Amino acid sequence: MTQPADAMSLQMVSAVSNSSLLQPGSSLLNFDGHVFFFGQKGWPKRSCPTGVFFLDIKQNELKMKPAAFSRDSCYLPPLRYPAICTLRGNGESDKHQYIIHGGKTPNNDLSDKIYIMSMVNKTTKKTTFQCIEKDLGGDVPEARYGHTINVVHSRGKSMIVIFGGRSYIPLAQRTTEKWNSVVDCLPSVFLVDFEFGCCTSYILPELQDGLSFHVSVARDDTIYILGGHSLQNNTRPPSLYKLKVDLPLGSPCVTCSILPGGISVSSGIVTQTGDTEFVLVGGYQSDNQKRMICNTIVLEDNKIEIVERVSPDWTPDIKHCRMWFGCDMGKGSVLLGIPGANKQLISDANYFYILRCNKAEEDEEEELTAQTCSQASTEDQGDSTPFEDSEEFSFSAEASSFDVDDIDTYNEDDEEDESETGYWIICCASCNIDINTWVPFYSTELNKPAMILCSSGSGHWVHAQCMDLSESMLLQLSEANVKYFCNEHVHLNKGLQTPKKAVHLKKQPMKRLHKKKTMKLTTPVKKSFLRRLFE
Repeated sequence: MTQPADAMSLQMVSAVSNSSLLQPGSSLLNFDGHVFFFGQKGWPKRSCPTGVFFLDIKQNELKMKPAAFSRDSCYLPPLRYPAICTLRGNGESDKHQYIIHGGKTPNNDLSDKIYIMSMVNKTTKKTTFQCIEKDLGGDVPEARYGHTINVVHSRGKSMIVIFGGRSYIPLAQRTTEKWNSVVDCLPSVFLVDFEFGCCTSYILPELQDGLSFHVSVARDDTIYILGGHSLQNNTRPPSLYKLKVDLPLGSPCVTCSILPGGISVSSGIVTQTGDTEFVLVGGYQSDNQKRMICNTIVLEDNKIEIVERVSPDWTPDIKHCRMWFGCDMGKGSVLLGIPGANKQLISDANYFYILRCNKAEEDEEEELTAQTCSQASTEDQGDSTPFEDSEEFSFSAEASSFDVDDIDTYNEDDEEDESETGYWIICCASCNIDINTWVPFYSTELNKPAMILCSSGSGHWVHAQCMDLSESMLLQLSEANVKYFCNEHVHLNKGLQTPKKAVHLKKQPMKRLHKKKTMKLTTPVKKSFLRRLFE
């Protein structure tokens, strides 16, 4: 049954010069009606050390303005496919915050860290955020991506709930062919005490299979988990689970029940349109079929109601494209992206649309008590940009002094040519490292070749395997703060390889005897006298 609802409008926007940053796996954060982009492709560049951008949409044009971090912030890598949810305080003075957990780094490493991100300053030219890493203890969830995180409230207390996702197979089970394979995480439910950072895992009999790229919506002490993809069975089961978290004075109590009326969908996008109402759009119902149907989700009286609603007038480009992705912009709006045509000058450019799910005024502010979280991007469509430069990996406090007046928008010219940088380079004449044939050589390698910096000139990266370095030597050079020279420039270091010349000590001259003490032998001396003298 289709529910009559407010018409959904679809509006196309033009990305001025930075569409290559918006890729599947990115996220959008809404602070007081201002939307910010997080999770760019590749490491942050010099034009934006934080990798967080203000999404400025005016006259159907999309621009990105770099944001800064405060000096007391930790480094936040550009995570893709993380779990994100909002954290609102009880008091009016408490600031609106976002909780970010897990995700993929540009190296395709998985994160197990949890961050709290809040806005500390907003002007017309510059936005400053504070990012803090929260220490976790107890049953810490393993590194993962494609999962969800929610906040529940019970008996005046709050807890964070983490569920689902994918992770790399354990080290003991890895082979050359399956070194980078991912598996569904165990269907455990993690409760995190946000004040103390203590984690507790729960195994519930109703949750038999791990799920990733599912949808979760929460209200008060209840979380509803909808759809998702199971790698083990390669299915998108029409599942609907109800998690209820009770927080008495003692140990928490977590229960799960299976509800009818689920939907077969993965990578769906959920946006909140009212105090108890959500809209589900996008996603996939099979590997080769997008889900074009939209649904309204209503949470009332400790129950959930899911009904189909009138879909927007999808454009022919959206109907015929194989994949799409998007993010929740907040206040009932969704940013949708589809791949651009091959005839475009930029091969990885995308087309973008803004889908508005209600007729509410854009400037109208609503206090929403329910929390929402969805894996807002499509499943992993390929590897991220390789690590490009060690300078971009380190975060400096000087990034907070970034002046937007000098660079108003992101400059794509700062992006380096991936064919000449990163791990997939030709480091020497005999280099045999190839992205299509490379297999792990060192036990410390996961999904990229080990590299080491040659100190000749301005420095350049070379593969440790091509330099015939043993793993012990590679670790020793990595731990020690010493210069290294590759095979082609080792002659520059010959002075350090040969023993230094020993410095000759100057001998002190013997003191001459005083004239008064000098004995002159004026007459011949007999041998017998000399013999007695030296005996």
